[in-house]
Amino acid sequence: MLLRRHLIPTLSPGASSFPHHRATLRLSEKFILLLILSAFITLCFGAFFFLPDNSKHKRFDLGLEDVLIPHIDTRHPRFMEPPPPPPPTLRSVEPQPPAQPFSPRRCLWAESGPLWIWAALTGSLLPFQMMKHAWDSYRQYGWGHNELKPLAKKGHSTNIFGNSQLGASIVDALDTLYIMGLHDEFKDGQEWIEQNLDFGVNAEVSVFEVNIRFIGGLLAAYYLSGQEVFKLKAVQLAEKLLPAFNTPTGIPWAMVNLKSGVGRNWGWASAGSSILAEFGTLHMEFVHLTYLTGNPAYYQKVMHIRKLLAKMDRPNGLYPNYLNPRTGRWGQHHTSVGGLGDSFYEYLLKAWLMSDKTDTEARKAYDDAIEAIERHLIRKSNGGLTFIGEWKNGHLERKMGHLACFAGGMFALGADGSPDDKAGHYLQLGAEIAHTCHESYDRTVLKLGPEAFKFDSGLEAVAVRQNEKYYILRPEVIETYWYMWRFTHDPKYRQWGWEAAQAIDKYCRVSGGFSGVKDVYSSNPTYDDVQQSFFLAETLKYLYLLFSSDDLMPLESWVFNTEAHPLPVLHLGNITLPGSEPARR
Repeated sequence: MLLRRHLIPTLSPGASSFPHHRATLRLSEKFILLLILSAFITLCFGAFFFLPDNSKHKRFDLGLEDVLIPHIDTRHPRFMEPPPPPPPTLRSVEPQPPAQPFSPRRCLWAESGPLWIWAALTGSLLPFQMMKHAWDSYRQYGWGHNELKPLAKKGHSTNIFGNSQLGASIVDALDTLYIMGLHDEFKDGQEWIEQNLDFGVNAEVSVFEVNIRFIGGLLAAYYLSGQEVFKLKAVQLAEKLLPAFNTPTGIPWAMVNLKSGVGRNWGWASAGSSILAEFGTLHMEFVHLTYLTGNPAYYQKVMHIRKLLAKMDRPNGLYPNYLNPRTGRWGQHHTSVGGLGDSFYEYLLKAWLMSDKTDTEARKAYDDAIEAIERHLIRKSNGGLTFIGEWKNGHLERKMGHLACFAGGMFALGADGSPDDKAGHYLQLGAEIAHTCHESYDRTVLKLGPEAFKFDSGLEAVAVRQNEKYYILRPEVIETYWYMWRFTHDPKYRQWGWEAAQAIDKYCRVSGGFSGVKDVYSSNPTYDDVQQSFFLAETLKYLYLLFSSDDLMPLESWVFNTEAHPLPVLHLGNITLPGSEPARR
């Protein structure tokens, strides 16, 4: 105590409060103050230039009274009005910044305030920023075209959209823009749709693709925003698709001309067959169309498909990927949970979820299909990786496609309600598939997954053929990460998602948008020069939701179609849809 007192200078009246050697700041102290001032200026600069404009990104706390869930059109002669379902809740459509600089091992979300500065400066709103870059590039270089060539900086299209410019990227991106709070961009898209989207064109389109992207996207935009134009456009397009069902069996053609109504199948499909994943991925959207319009035709079309399939023999309990719409017979016995088959199984499960778990027929069909898939297609590699192979004419091909990686999320989503108390088993199976698909990413140079990967001849989760080494901005792996995060809250799924987001931003981002790459095993990859519309609809939406709180688009209220367009659960109770049988629990 005496020593401390001795070190304190004695103050005398009128004298300086500091000893003479402290009368001026030392050079080191000036430097420290300068650093503090520089840091403050940097933060202000970052806030000014990088933070979202509040005039553009308003917070919307949508309660039950704020989300418009329309009812059936009472003018329809077959109208049977259900009670209005409890509207889905959107807690917020504003990006939620983290409570501290982002770490892939930690993602705590704060509500507002100066933490926006940290979010902007650390890049923790990466999915949001990527969406802005993808949309702004499309807006500048490909507006109105179906997709974008980001290197050539011009519009792009493929044969699934015919020869017309239908603005596929606009429709596909609408709900992602809305969920992210990009409402000015959403309004730009809405204006284009109001003024330019015309389905009366002479174009041959894929029934499956325009259903999941256009009808699904328009319905989701309608449910989120309440804007009538989206419902009207969805119904207009649906009417154009109905002639595709005019086949001897009622199984629709793969393609239909929007003007003439003439349909046909892909030339490469087995014996002129329709594809399981195409005619089996209409149920969600068509049920909602009947719900909104009162027109029973949509519901009846998809229920006819279900009833026809239920009567057919299935080899080893498996659904082949090909079915002839003229004869009603299976084509080549090829079963896949990846391409050609994938979303058929997804929609069996989601039909049950969307019905508020009253469609027990769909649930049983899903459970039976998954049991057969697990028995014949799911195996564990020598290295301990669980994978889903493909069944071809009685033999298992030990190869898994990127498209099949969605199944990890599907197994987790369907765990609750599974028979024989197997919920834990299917949640674990989902985790194993997620791990395998992460390995397919982690074993590449770019840390992006190949289109397909093998488990044979000592190879584990690695692509062999050159034409399987590409990555085209696909969402399925990130989709599974999101579902697994929602059901387990294991932080590794956010870490894996962050790794994928960084890799996409590093290797796929170009000045004119985002492009796929042709070889994920090359340190100097070449680009395919296509920004897929599903990149905006799915990949970036799932990334954004992965780092958002669970009450943003809660799974109890929303069911995502196979293009990640959210549709509300229909709480119909004992009320029947037009053309349907009474619901049974």
